[in-house]
Amino acid sequence: MDNMLFSVFPNENFVDLGLYQFGWERCAPSHSFGPAARNHYVFHYVISGTGTLMADNKKGETQTYQIKSGQGFMLFPNQINTYIADKNIPWEYTWLEFDGLRAKEAVELAGLSVDKPIYHDNSKELSSAMSDEMMYISKNAKESPFHLIGHLYLFLDYFTRSASTMRLSQTNRIQDFYIKEALAFIEENFQNDISIQEIAERCGLNRSYFGKIFHDALGKSPQEFLINYRMVKAAELLKLTQLSISDIGNAVGYPNQLHFSRAFKSIYHLSPMNWRKQNLLIPVHKKY
Repeated sequence: MDNMLFSVFPNENFVDLGLYQFGWERCAPSHSFGPAARNHYVFHYVISGTGTLMADNKKGETQTYQIKSGQGFMLFPNQINTYIADKNIPWEYTWLEFDGLRAKEAVELAGLSVDKPIYHDNSKELSSAMSDEMMYISKNAKESPFHLIGHLYLFLDYFTRSASTMRLSQTNRIQDFYIKEALAFIEENFQNDISIQEIAERCGLNRSYFGKIFHDALGKSPQEFLINYRMVKAAELLKLTQLSISDIGNAVGYPNQLHFSRAFKSIYHLSPMNWRKQNLLIPVHKKY
């Protein structure tokens, strides 16, 4: 086996749980990455060796952690961090970059946070199964997106159940109900001109409290989530259909094409037209 495997996940249409890139590496002595900030969650599991993680906490202060085999570390979205392999016993690790509606919930369930990013297991059997899932994904990048997402769910199951600080919250059950109501309303009405006030009213909550519990649960404001949801749907239509940009904008709740293009570019960093050119799965037949 070479010293590194690295793959980028080819599909961005998974809303609940998405995979972005993944791999395995046997690091050279003192190999380092950073300082950098990621857009998504990135979990490294250390198979052997040791190294150092330097990561900002909630106060913006840099904390230093020594991490050895059998442990892991989570990099959080927008968190500045650097990690360095030991010069004498450099680590070998496997990693996954993931995100989605269920990501924040799973990470919190495992007891990890910006202030507590280090994974410790309470079951060697479960942590071994977790590591196996990570390596399976890393070695099977050519499998279908659904196949890999299925193994990502298995990874999260072993990850949350093996974490020694795993906690099950009983107090958030009523909030979970509200969030499910909100997500169902968005799924049914995203193509319409809906407001955050309407979503809050669907849940029977005032807008301020609704915004707070929504952000706590999903890590995004209701407005940010609605825009992301609409743009994921737009990307599906751009990739899979020959509908015009204007028609796709209308289909996801943007009757103004300019507003749609701006919103799409804010998420995908390309105009809808340019994104389609790079990702279209069926040929567009010109009309003469």
